[in-house]
Amino acid sequence: MSTPLGHLVIIGVGLIGGSAARALKKAGAVERVTGVGRSLANLEKAKQLGVVDAFATDIAKAVHDADTVLVSVPMGAYETVFSAMAESLPKKAVITDAGSTKQHAIDMAHKHLRNTGCFVPAHPIAGTEDSGVEASFTELFQGRLCILTPGDGTDADALAKIKALWTATGSRVECMSASEHDDLLAAVSHLPHIAAYALVNAVRKLGNGENDPFKFAAGGFRDFTRIASSSPAMWRDIALANKNSLLHKIDGLQEELSILREALEKADGGKLLDDFSKAKQARDDWLAKHGDSL
Repeated sequence: MSTPLGHLVIIGVGLIGGSAARALKKAGAVERVTGVGRSLANLEKAKQLGVVDAFATDIAKAVHDADTVLVSVPMGAYETVFSAMAESLPKKAVITDAGSTKQHAIDMAHKHLRNTGCFVPAHPIAGTEDSGVEASFTELFQGRLCILTPGDGTDADALAKIKALWTATGSRVECMSASEHDDLLAAVSHLPHIAAYALVNAVRKLGNGENDPFKFAAGGFRDFTRIASSSPAMWRDIALANKNSLLHKIDGLQEELSILREALEKADGGKLLDDFSKAKQARDDWLAKHGDSL
């Protein structure tokens, strides 16, 4: 029986790729799913769990009869993946991805693909700090935002097909430019990870051999630093791929910390209270408007 997405090849069957496969299978949107990756153990587990129907380690061979391709790999692997599949992709195939930075993804597509109009960049804003196919689950994208960043040359039929793909996972799909996406996500996703890693390292360096500072950490520290348990290699690649936007956001955070430091140094309780109150109000407003989708 034909399905909207036909033969779907997922390159990178981890949390995101595996969850997409589960959701699309449940929705009946795919005919069959082939998983591609480097770890045979992970691919075998994916087949055992029913996440994929078949698997391969050779990208070029896997995509030769694909109708749809989902690239779900670390940003640092994009050049290798796009280069490997470029020559064997069928003309009918459409491609999407799940990367956190879109300008880098587009650059790799333009560098390697013969038909860049078939590539519809996407970023499903969903995930956990866990990784691997065993961490995947059908409901990961349910009610979550997925941003598409088509360009002027994007094929209209390809765009419609990829909109249908991400909608079938349960995502709420919106479109914007790649540059706007990367700037916004640098602030609300990439910067928090940088801050979490930095805070854990700052506390780690306080250890003096007598008292372990982490012994005294409780719920607030745990909640703030949860994302520091995310894959360091993945977040290294994201940071480097979105370097320019992220540098500006780090400067902004450092400016805010400097303002608070100066207020503290001057014992300016009024300034501290004002800044804390504004931050609390902004967060409360955000949760009131968007909390149901988190």
